[in-house]
Amino acid sequence: MSTVEDITEISVADEVAALVARSRVAQTQIENATQEQVDLWIRGMVYAVAREDIAEQIAQHTVDETQLGNYDGKYLKIFRKTRAALMDIINDKSVGVIEELPDRNIIKIAKPVGVIGALSPSTNPEATPVIKAINAVKGRNSIIVCPHPRAKITNKLICEKMRDALEKLGAPADLVIAIDTPSVEKTNEVMQQVDRVLATGGGAMVKAAYSSGTPALGVGVGNAVITVDETADLDDAADKIRTSKTLDLAASCSSDNAVILLDAIYDEMLEKLRHQGGYIVNEDEKAKLQAVIWEDGHINAKAVAQDADKIAGMAGFGIPEGKVFFIVPETGAGPDYPFSGEKMTVTMALYRAKNIDEAIALTNAIQSYQGQGHSCGIYSTSDENITKLAMQTKTSRVMVNQPQAASNSGNLWNGMRQTFSLGCGSWGGNATNNNITWEDLINVTWVSRPLAQAKVLPSDEELFGKDIIAALS
Repeated sequence: MSTVEDITEISVADEVAALVARSRVAQTQIENATQEQVDLWIRGMVYAVAREDIAEQIAQHTVDETQLGNYDGKYLKIFRKTRAALMDIINDKSVGVIEELPDRNIIKIAKPVGVIGALSPSTNPEATPVIKAINAVKGRNSIIVCPHPRAKITNKLICEKMRDALEKLGAPADLVIAIDTPSVEKTNEVMQQVDRVLATGGGAMVKAAYSSGTPALGVGVGNAVITVDETADLDDAADKIRTSKTLDLAASCSSDNAVILLDAIYDEMLEKLRHQGGYIVNEDEKAKLQAVIWEDGHINAKAVAQDADKIAGMAGFGIPEGKVFFIVPETGAGPDYPFSGEKMTVTMALYRAKNIDEAIALTNAIQSYQGQGHSCGIYSTSDENITKLAMQTKTSRVMVNQPQAASNSGNLWNGMRQTFSLGCGSWGGNATNNNITWEDLINVTWVSRPLAQAKVLPSDEELFGKDIIAALS
């Protein structure tokens, strides 16, 4: 006899199966699309949501629905970030032969994966579905977008606009399908039934993606650590740190979570951060702030991506007018020092280091607690210090003299791939550590022809060297 739970599970599975079937039909219809068709469609998908009037509507709707971040941050993402992401891939060849290796007499042919299951977080629900969708279609795939429940109407609005654009441009609307009434059960079912999962969201959901049995591309925890050394342009650094820390009220996991100032510039730089709107909390305020940001060891959803005034009010203290982010002096890292972890708020932990070596040690200690493999940054004009930090940290991205939150996922001022899906490698428990794009959403057929002249094995002396042969003979 079936229980209520059995019936619910069956109905969810059947509902998702019907969506996946629709998605698969649409994907099959574009399997042999030309490069020109694919690029036409993705241009249309972005224009449909990034037109100024539509971008304004989506930005406001996102803030109203999610109560996270702010209008300016949302508008930048939907209006500018989607355009930049399109520009970044529009000239890429993703159909047919995409690479030739004449020395090996090999060519590589791109093939679609099929149906992509995409997870979209509540913190970036405006541009994430668009960027994931255009990368999916660029690879001639279809996509099913599973939003966070807090952003389900925003997600539906955006997906409907992309669907309408696809249909008007001669493509199946079902290349993009939104989950209208999301739930954990439904998202898990989507992940099990699709061909590849593209997961952006909380740690639990990314872990579920890897456990779904479907090949998954997930992202790790963000906890960016930024170093400012004695060679930096301090005014520029302070301005960019404030920009990064307050962008969309720190909705991005790439927001500056910890800043390390070297002794030589500590006092001067701290004053510049205060001038940029930083508020240095005292010990009593620090304890109150901690109680608001975390509940039972987890980040309090009510504090995420809220402005500084609101968080201070929740904590029971006031801040002067013009203060837009908190500076929390800290000395240690790990569970006993919660401010050393990711905060998802306009809160920045502040550390002091004697030199670049101590700053690197601090960075590694902080990120071994949270954020290892994601990103770090440095404000410096010393190539030696920049290289040393990059060589000695377990990180996938080092942003040099750039606002972290606006840069590591790609921007017009750098060459990073435009995305909102940042792999963190084995350091962060991920299968990849690159900025995930359409190249991660295709299969590749390698066509190998015989070489004009077969390779010849070298002699043992050439291959192994005399020293190896003498030592081991």
